[in-house]
Amino acid sequence: MRPTPLAALPLLLIACSGGGASSQTAAPADRPFKTSTIADFDSPWAMTFLPDGRALVTEKAGEMILFDPKNGTKIPVAAIPKVDSAGQGALMDVVLSPAFASDKAVYFSFAEERDGLKGVALAKGAFNQASDGTTKLDGVRIIFRATPYVTGNGHYSGRIAFSPDGQYLFFTNGERQQFDPAQDPKATLGKVLRLNLDGTPATGNPLSAKGFHPAIWSYGHRNLLGIAFDKDGRLWEQEMGPKGGDEVNLIKAGLNYGWPNVSNGSHYDGRDIPDHAPGDGYEAPKIWWNPSISPGGLLYYAGDLFPAWKGSLFIGGLSSQSLIRVKLNGDQAEKADQWDMGARIREVEQGPDGALWLLEDGGSGSQGRMLKLTPTG
Repeated sequence: MRPTPLAALPLLLIACSGGGASSQTAAPADRPFKTSTIADFDSPWAMTFLPDGRALVTEKAGEMILFDPKNGTKIPVAAIPKVDSAGQGALMDVVLSPAFASDKAVYFSFAEERDGLKGVALAKGAFNQASDGTTKLDGVRIIFRATPYVTGNGHYSGRIAFSPDGQYLFFTNGERQQFDPAQDPKATLGKVLRLNLDGTPATGNPLSAKGFHPAIWSYGHRNLLGIAFDKDGRLWEQEMGPKGGDEVNLIKAGLNYGWPNVSNGSHYDGRDIPDHAPGDGYEAPKIWWNPSISPGGLLYYAGDLFPAWKGSLFIGGLSSQSLIRVKLNGDQAEKADQWDMGARIREVEQGPDGALWLLEDGGSGSQGRMLKLTPTG
C-alpha cells in the first residue's frame, strides 16, 4: 500500500529517516566523485534550490516538499493542484522565478485530466512559509496548458527554463505518443515554446506569422525531458528517441527537428524510420545514442567545485542507470563520460556550493534517493 501522501498529513515538520545525516560511499575507481546519500523520497521528479540552501522537491504522485539538507526536515507544500500520476503523469518540473528574491514566484508543471483527456499544465504561485513552519504556494493559477489534450499517459515532457535575461519562459510539450502532432502547426505537442512570464505567447515567436500556434519556438520533437541555457545564451535540449536515437539538440528559433518523419532510432516494432541526413530539411541532433540511454533531467554546469567540467552538460540516464557528461565547444557537443550509478537517474541539479545533486527515479528497484556528488580527495 502506498504511504499516506505528505499533502494529506498535518502541516508540521516531518523529519526524514536518520535525522538528516547523510551516508557516504567510497568512489568506485572509475568515478572521479564520491557519493553521499542525503535523503529518500517517493519517486521524486525534479528539484530546485532556494537562496537559503533549502530545496523544493516534486514527487510523481503530486507532492511538493520543502527539504532542508542541513537537518533533513521535510515540510509539505500546500495548495498544489490535483495531479494525474497515471503512467508517465506526474508533478513534474519546479523552477524559481528569475526575480524570486522579490516576487517569491515558483513555477511548476504537472499532468492533469480534464473531461476525460490529459495534458501538461504550467502553473505558478508565491512561496509562503509561516512562522510555525507551515508552507504553501499562494495564489496558485494555471498560466498555460498544452493543446490539444488527448488520451494516454505518456510523453508529457513539461520542462521549464528561463532565458538568461529573465524575460521569457521556455516550456517543453511532448507529443504524447501521438507522433503527428509534433509536425502540426496548430498543436503545441512536440514543441519547445517561448512564453512571457505570465504564460502568454511571447511576441515575435518565429513561426506565428506562418500560421503556427503563437507560442511555438521550435517543433518536430518527441519527449523533451531536459532544457538548459549555456553561459553564452544557447538553448540546449535533450529528448528520448524511440528504440534508440536519444538526442541532444541545439534549439534554434523556427527550426524543425524532424520527429516523427526522421530519427536515428527505429519504431519499437522494428519498423525503420529514416535517419537524419544532410539536405533533408530537418535540424539534426548534435549527438545521439543508439542503444538508448533514456535521458532524464538536463543540467548546464556552471560551478567551480568541478572546474574541469565547467561548461559541460550533465544528463540523468533512466534505462541506462547512469550519469552522462557532454562536452560543449561553442555550438558543438561531444560525448565525454558515462558513469554507472546503479539506479535510474531522473534529475541532475547544481547545488549552491557547486556540487552535483541527483534524484533517483524511484522505479525499477531505485529507492528515489537524493544524492550529492563531490570531488574525491
